[in-house]
Amino acid sequence: MEKFEVLRSSAVPLPVENVDTDQIIPARFLKATSREGFGENLFRDWRYQPDGQPKVDFVLNNPRYAGQILLAGKNFGCGSSREHAAWALYDAGFRVVISSYFADIFRGNALNNGLLPLQVSDEVLQRLFAEVEQEPHTGFIIDVAAQQLFVPVWEKNIPFDLDPYKKECLLHGYDDIDFLVNQKEAIEAYEQQRVWAF
Repeated sequence: MEKFEVLRSSAVPLPVENVDTDQIIPARFLKATSREGFGENLFRDWRYQPDGQPKVDFVLNNPRYAGQILLAGKNFGCGSSREHAAWALYDAGFRVVISSYFADIFRGNALNNGLLPLQVSDEVLQRLFAEVEQEPHTGFIIDVAAQQLFVPVWEKNIPFDLDPYKKECLLHGYDDIDFLVNQKEAIEAYEQQRVWAF
């Protein structure tokens, strides 16, 4: 995974609640086993007509909005446990999803794939939507080490929770295996000091 330390980006607003993983990446696109190529089918049924033509009223087809942050409605990533939803978002260029609530399995899948699910209050989420819809180029700064979302137009830092282990993985670009490999010397030292009973 890529290291995730600080992100400066605008946001794409998707003010829809209860977005499930089948809407994020429909089941018919789950045949591939590698992570590449899922981004082109992100929100496929919302984004394209049956003939493949883009739906002009869907936000990802709107040139007003761009960025590596998806601003999403409450209860994002509910439904099935498919990891492909996180793959599709990451492959489409998103590094952060901001919402006021995430389904637990989606949250874990996102963090395991270098995608930050950043949870804010309902009130803050609605203010963020209003800000982005009024000024699409509004920028945000997300600092993983400080666990803060900075909104320059408000001159305000908004703290967010992040599991310490997952924070370490994001900052160093580790997946679970990378983390263990990086701890090899500590593991070997522990094993040498341990008294084995046979």
